[in-house]
Amino acid sequence: MILFDGDWMAKYMEVWNNATEVSDALAEINFTSTIGCGMPDEDNPRGILVVENGKAISGAPYEGQEMNWDLRAAEKHWLKWQDKGIGMAGLGMAVTTGKLKFRVGDYGAMIKNPKMAGPFVKSFGLMGQVK
Repeated sequence: MILFDGDWMAKYMEVWNNATEVSDALAEINFTSTIGCGMPDEDNPRGILVVENGKAISGAPYEGQEMNWDLRAAEKHWLKWQDKGIGMAGLGMAVTTGKLKFRVGDYGAMIKNPKMAGPFVKSFGLMGQVK
C-alpha cells in the first residue's frame, strides 16, 4: 500500500472506527470533519478521511473535496509517527519546527481543547495499524 492512497485510507477508516479511544471520544463532542493527509511538496493531499460524529464514514483518495483539516508532512515523518506515535510535546515540536503543517485547520484552537487534542494525537498511532 502507498501512504494515503485509496486502499490505505479505506483501511485507516476501519482502524479509526475500531479505536474507541478516538472514535467514541470524538463522538462525545459531535466531531464532524473532512481531513486531508499528504506531502508538503504536493499541491493536493493524497487521501481524505470523512468523519461524522466521531466515526469515519469514508476513507478515499482526494478528489477535490472541501476540507476542514489538511495535514502535511514529509513521508519520513509520517512513517516515524506511524511507528512510534507522537505525544503532545512531540506534536507541538513537529508544528513548531515545520515538520507538520496545517494548510487548513486551526491547530491552536484544536490543541487547546483536550477533548479534541487527545484523540488527534492518538490518531497518529492508529496509522501504524494500517497494514
